[in-house]
Amino acid sequence: MRATNAEVEVVGTCDFEASRLREFLSDRYGPAPLRVERISGGQSNPTYVLTHGHRKMVLRKQPAGALLKGAHAIDREYRVMSALVPTDVPVPAPILFHDGSDVLGTPFYLMDFLEGRVFSDCALPGMAPDERRAIFLAMAETLARLHAVRPDDVGLGDYGRHHGYFERQVKRWSRQLEQSSGERIPELDELCQWIVAKLPADDGAVAIAHGDFRLGNLMYHPTEPRVIAILDWELSTIGHPLADLGFSCMPWHTSPDEYGGLLGLDIAALGIPDEAEFVARYQKELRSDRPLELFHLAFALFRFAVIFVGIADRAAAGNAASEDAADLAPLARRFAIRALEIIEGRVHTLRV
Repeated sequence: MRATNAEVEVVGTCDFEASRLREFLSDRYGPAPLRVERISGGQSNPTYVLTHGHRKMVLRKQPAGALLKGAHAIDREYRVMSALVPTDVPVPAPILFHDGSDVLGTPFYLMDFLEGRVFSDCALPGMAPDERRAIFLAMAETLARLHAVRPDDVGLGDYGRHHGYFERQVKRWSRQLEQSSGERIPELDELCQWIVAKLPADDGAVAIAHGDFRLGNLMYHPTEPRVIAILDWELSTIGHPLADLGFSCMPWHTSPDEYGGLLGLDIAALGIPDEAEFVARYQKELRSDRPLELFHLAFALFRFAVIFVGIADRAAAGNAASEDAADLAPLARRFAIRALEIIEGRVHTLRV
């Protein structure tokens, strides 16, 4: 869908009045026509590419409608990216944050537009084996660079509590599952019970945790296997580094039709490192030998399953951020089953 007038052009769907945004931008940066284009991704927070005159930016906003408390925290996205700009962690440079609903109906922020590649399929079709390998190892190294940053050094010492991360996370996602308006998923309820029972003791490890660190939330250089931006920081907080590591290892435990996983593929022929090598590269870059345990993998799959439950609830309510949200609803059960398979030993488990 394309809607145009002399001053505003909208490509695709748009959940706000674009003319109001043009007025807002023109007041700050000078009068200019505005082009608004919805982009894929951003299941939680609608994302748009803006062209205001000759300037190109990306807009992230909260979705319309009722929201769960603490969800869609775009203010946190803006804060953490702003703090990381001076470090070697690749992030888009934030431009401004607007916390009112007067312009778009919800809070939003703007950040620099970057030219690059985002991969939704972990098999990386069409690439040479050596490039696939480099892309995955760059992902491991980028996560290690993030976890090497000390929160206090970048003004994020109060970005979250420094103890009890997994306990708080388990409570949060269990509560969100319980509050879901959809049908119960027996496998997910069973997994939730296992997660609660196997909660590990706090070992004191602290890092800036991204909360959704995976290939699809990274932007790579247009031609080089190098990460130029970590995207989608909504779930970031002070947390345990192994939560991010476990989350980034999910593709080795999910199939290609389960959000682009790797399970069942000949990854050696594809050139993709196995999970153990990926973890080892992360550990080497971070200079850490802290092992990734079964709990971390199961928790990652549990959390992603609950995220899919939330996506399904928003789709049913008609305020999902992505047009394919309804198609993702069955993945909540699939991811819960994958976690139970790992727990029960029916799929290879990681031993590093």
